[in-house]
Amino acid sequence: MIRNYKSLLTSIFAIVIFGSINCSKKSDPTPLPPDPPPFNYKTENVVIVVIDGPRYTETWGDPTRQFIPKRNALLKQGVLCNAIYNNGVTKTVPGHTAIATGFYQSIANDGKELPQEPSIMQSWLKKSKEPTSEAWLITTKDKLQVLADCQEPTWMGTYNPMTDCGINGLGTGYRLDQTTFQRVTETLTRDHPKLLFINFKQPDDAAHHMDSIAYLRGIVDTDNYVDLLWKALQNDPVYKGKTTLIVTNDHGRHTAGHLDGYVSHGDDCDGCRHIEMFAIGPDFKKNFISNTNYDQIDITSTVAELLDFDMPFAKGKVISDLFTQMK
Repeated sequence: MIRNYKSLLTSIFAIVIFGSINCSKKSDPTPLPPDPPPFNYKTENVVIVVIDGPRYTETWGDPTRQFIPKRNALLKQGVLCNAIYNNGVTKTVPGHTAIATGFYQSIANDGKELPQEPSIMQSWLKKSKEPTSEAWLITTKDKLQVLADCQEPTWMGTYNPMTDCGINGLGTGYRLDQTTFQRVTETLTRDHPKLLFINFKQPDDAAHHMDSIAYLRGIVDTDNYVDLLWKALQNDPVYKGKTTLIVTNDHGRHTAGHLDGYVSHGDDCDGCRHIEMFAIGPDFKKNFISNTNYDQIDITSTVAELLDFDMPFAKGKVISDLFTQMK
């Protein structure tokens, strides 16, 4: 009887084990598909052009776009943010600082105060470990040399880009935009930098001098510089197919309702806040206009997304609807 009882236990144990094996086989999940290959942007270089102080109503806001015919033609290959705004201080150094750092601050407008936080140039140089000659700051206004450094203690004096600002650096005065454009083309040919931040002053400078003809001429001239710059990038094998060009403004200027009209800027009127962001490059859509509201500091985050580096102090977001696809 004991023998029979042991046989019964053995049979039950075998059935349980066999059943559990069969159940485990039946419950095996379907194998997961392999992970998709990592996505990498085609952009390896970014050129940012900041045109100082035109009103949106004389650029993309003009239905005829008569003063920016070259960019209007390039839009077939590029993208436009139709509703992007400077929501900080609408003056030259604060506006450029917002673009460079992704952080609004009430910084002195005379070039005597460094930005609080590091710029895209410093952040990219730290991440990439490239030599300083791979990042350049080239500006018509000398006071914008402050964008090359910051007050943040762990960043100050480190990872600074090469600079070519004003006549001969900070405190030497402004020069002609034509000179700046020549310096830009020389630098592109000589050093082939991967990150370049440019300022042209003419629309703002002419408006402050109450010269409406020179103001509009400045918008036309800078439009030509943008076109020539894009052609130069496309004719250089180092840049062709691997470079994104971004055109924006630090601020606009007053519209109707202000005594001096287009001459000044600096408040929170729509004319001062409404700026441009036109972009063209291998990772952006073509002939696309976004009407989503964006912020000036979003430009910074978008550049960081393209070149895959962190902006630890930036407050903006990536302008995602411009991309053909994102990571």
